[in-house]
Amino acid sequence: MPLIGINGSEGDGAEIGEKSVFFIGSKNGGKTTIILRCLDRDEPPKPTLALEYTYGRRAKGHNTPKDIAHFWELGGGTSLLDLISVPITSDTLRTFSLVLVLDLSKPNDLWPTMENLLQATKSHVDKMIMKLGKTNPKAASEMRQKIWNNMQKDHPDRELIDPFPVPLVIIGSKYDIFQDFESEKRKVICKTLRFVAHYYGASLMFTSKSEALLLKIRGVINQLAFGIDKSKSICVDQNKPLFITAGLDSFSQIGSPPVPENDIGKLHAHSPMELWKKVYEKLFPPKSINTLKNIKDPARDPQYAESEVDEMRIQKDQELEQYKRSSSKSWKQIELDS
Repeated sequence: MPLIGINGSEGDGAEIGEKSVFFIGSKNGGKTTIILRCLDRDEPPKPTLALEYTYGRRAKGHNTPKDIAHFWELGGGTSLLDLISVPITSDTLRTFSLVLVLDLSKPNDLWPTMENLLQATKSHVDKMIMKLGKTNPKAASEMRQKIWNNMQKDHPDRELIDPFPVPLVIIGSKYDIFQDFESEKRKVICKTLRFVAHYYGASLMFTSKSEALLLKIRGVINQLAFGIDKSKSICVDQNKPLFITAGLDSFSQIGSPPVPENDIGKLHAHSPMELWKKVYEKLFPPKSINTLKNIKDPARDPQYAESEVDEMRIQKDQELEQYKRSSSKSWKQIELDS
């Protein structure tokens, strides 16, 4: 499916009629379901194998050209981090948003999934901003300033946060399963995700198959994709689905990490983020690194070796590398099946 290039002149403040929204997150976490709901497509979601693309259109008014939103989805959880570079280019950067979908029903996978995906994405976005800065310093500077827009100038946490370089929304999926967790577990997950979202200047919300919750999520995605007005509603009650728009939370409301005071001193951490990670992983220890590595690419496991299949796999890997290289040169010419 051919992509269409970004409209608008460089750094002149002109409104751009195209935006890109990139969905990353937990494997089988519900990313495709959210995209289909946002696009009003009544079809069963199919597993996302690698990187998938689709788009939506929305008219601003009568007899006006339709805005276009490009929706990208990364499959495989954290196993395909290299593909993050495909949709995020110096051309798409200024109209780019990120949606991180985390499966609340699998709390032991939550932190490593979140950490690996956000670190890999942030690293690539930072590189693209530097690249943009060499050709268009004004646009790069505007991007760095824009990330502070969600935080009021007099917000008490302004000096304590580190906003993500592009707009970020964190969605906790499968709330219907999560709501049956023990109260203490729900408290730790909610407070931890609130801290991470607020630290990165992100919005945070929980969803499930509930139509009411999906409609709220759809409103948030529409804001990213088409510039619809932001919702100002907020819910921080851990006994209800969280819904916190970027900039409306605070560290004082979130409170300290949920651990006995006499235990905090025993946790050696170099930053608040690391402290929250240690508290979280004490209750929800992640799978061992070896296990994660094994999951990363079972196709390379010797026990499943088949010469013909392996030869095809090598060919596909080479095609993928070529695809990634060509996409970095001209993203306008990429064609992906939606």
